[in-house]
Amino acid sequence: MSQELSSLLDLLDLERVEQDIFRGQSRFAVVPRVFGGQVAAQALVSACRTVPAERLPHSLHSYFLRAGDPGTPIVYTVDRIRDGRSFTTRRVVAVQHGQPIFHLSASFQIHEEGLEHQEPMPEAPDPETLPTAEELMPRYASLFPDTETPRRLLEARAAVDLRYVHEPPFASVGLRRDPRSQVWFRTNGKLQGESDDPMLHICLATYVSDMTLLDSVLLAHGRGGWAVGDVVGASLDHAMWFHRPFRADEWLLYDQESPTAQGGRGLARGRIFTRGGALAVSVIQEGAVRIPRDEQR
Repeated sequence: MSQELSSLLDLLDLERVEQDIFRGQSRFAVVPRVFGGQVAAQALVSACRTVPAERLPHSLHSYFLRAGDPGTPIVYTVDRIRDGRSFTTRRVVAVQHGQPIFHLSASFQIHEEGLEHQEPMPEAPDPETLPTAEELMPRYASLFPDTETPRRLLEARAAVDLRYVHEPPFASVGLRRDPRSQVWFRTNGKLQGESDDPMLHICLATYVSDMTLLDSVLLAHGRGGWAVGDVVGASLDHAMWFHRPFRADEWLLYDQESPTAQGGRGLARGRIFTRGGALAVSVIQEGAVRIPRDEQR
């Protein structure tokens, strides 16, 4: 296991303050606020710790309410909404400085057999044929206004081996493309021992799911993204459905698209497939995507 992955697992290992109250720290992010995937994953961890181990998350629905302060601990309070025979529901509120910054509802289910069907996995090249982030980033370093941005991006994503199938938004500024994006990802190291927990694999996928989902919105308009500085905004809400078992330390294909953007908001949806073709997760997110004010003048 890499040191970067070990640090991420420590980040998700929340301190239990009371029976249903947890406290988490934050890690470095490229922008001066808490990374949305981090707070979503930590909130899901806190919910999971109040649910029997045999009940895994099958869906979550969440809202980003305020920008998180990376220098201040986040307190997660869990409400035990319902404990049924098959399903369990939890609600989590993340608080900083006395104000809620994030709200999540999650539903859990015991394993059941039932009807089966799924969409086929889209075509994509093998992940081993694609450049790593360390190989990709130096090619486009000159596009970032801040020369430190490429290094910070690599540091922020160091726990994840994430490989773009096509050029990312920051590599094609000014070029409008089909609003679709694909990445392969896996953790930078294997999960072993106590870390090899199905719940943790789900929480790690939740963490990664917010990294690239709005890329397809940017591609449709030839925008490079927050790090390039030609858009401003943030995630507004985030929903996930967990369909089939998967491992976050094995290659997963994240197929993403944007059906619409309007009113300063862009909608993106994604599907996460195992390398074997199983549809493991569905994701939908809306984000605030605005043109900088100085560009509007």
